[in-house]
Amino acid sequence: MEWISAGSGLQYRKHKTRKHGVRFDRYFRGRYTVSGKTITVGFGWESEKWNQDKCHKELVALKEAAKIGQGPQTLKEKRKIEDERREIEQQAKALREKQGITFGQFFINKYLPIARSTKKPKTIEVELGCFKTWIEPAIGPRPFKDLFPLNFEKVKANMLKAGRAPRSIQLCMAIIRQAWNQARRDGLTDRECPTKEIKLPKIDNKRMRFLTHDEADRLLENLASRSQQLHDTALLSLHTGMRSGEIFSLNWGNVDIEQRIIYIIDAKSGSRTAHMTDRVKQMFKNMVAGQPDELVFKDRNGNQIGKKSHSFNRAIDALGLNNGITDSRQKVLFHTLRHTFASWLVQQGEPLYTVQKLMGHASIAMTERYSHLAPDTLKNAVRNFENGLIKNRQSSPVALHKR
Repeated sequence: MEWISAGSGLQYRKHKTRKHGVRFDRYFRGRYTVSGKTITVGFGWESEKWNQDKCHKELVALKEAAKIGQGPQTLKEKRKIEDERREIEQQAKALREKQGITFGQFFINKYLPIARSTKKPKTIEVELGCFKTWIEPAIGPRPFKDLFPLNFEKVKANMLKAGRAPRSIQLCMAIIRQAWNQARRDGLTDRECPTKEIKLPKIDNKRMRFLTHDEADRLLENLASRSQQLHDTALLSLHTGMRSGEIFSLNWGNVDIEQRIIYIIDAKSGSRTAHMTDRVKQMFKNMVAGQPDELVFKDRNGNQIGKKSHSFNRAIDALGLNNGITDSRQKVLFHTLRHTFASWLVQQGEPLYTVQKLMGHASIAMTERYSHLAPDTLKNAVRNFENGLIKNRQSSPVALHKR
């Protein structure tokens, strides 16, 4: 097809049939020389907004760049540079948008959906409550780039002012840290969570209160008068050390009455076994066993028990077990039954390692809180050591010879 000159190296050819307005559509190209080599640049169709004036200006700019040796010397180079510039701008825009996301927006829109897929509903309820009450008011509106230790000190200060326990403050900081680490993985920040630099109050929530045998007997008797099931769950915790959650999720398939074993599956620190006392074995024998996958203890609707019965607290009040006690760590709760089980074991001289395994503690350090209940253990150990030395001397050849 014939190329027609439009002046100054600009040419065009007409489309055979396609028109642009009243005339045939025209395709423009430019020709110029760079270092003795002729360069041909195709611009485009007039119907695609490449009119003669625009093409002429582009050609002049390319010629000038070729003449002075600076800038793009071909339309391909210019388009590549423009594409790179546009990509950089898009990346910068995306980065600005990311950096503009606030902690509150990320928590609600990104962190919570993932947390809901991996955590229990009760845990999500606690975390959301902590967020709305303490986290959102202090740091929610701020983007990650504007959050520093001072902002998190404000969360701690607000909680301390409201009289929140050290454990609650630590939990709140842990929630913040989990969300922050997820944001870091998502590229919203490259910094470590500033909560690492926050000095948190020490926790001392170890419950040292345990029941005497007389208190335990009176409590079980009172519970039996209120509810047989409540009595049975209390007896099970008192005689096996099982947690309330482990009791409420127990299926008949995990109860072996003949072998006197209870299989505790997916417990807090891993699966373990509990062993029945005579009273616990008789308790199970008195019950009507269900299918292997059926719950042993159920609520009124036949579902898993979600909350501890208020009748337990009423029994405690009726017996006056918490009268005059203001320290929450010393008050009798359902969990006190598990604590009592461990305390009685230690008092009876059982090794801490044995108690650890029966309780399902993750480490021996958790069991060592009971060590004070066996004050004569070390003395007895030294006494046994000394007796061993005496016996060894008496039976040695030297001692026999002196006789």
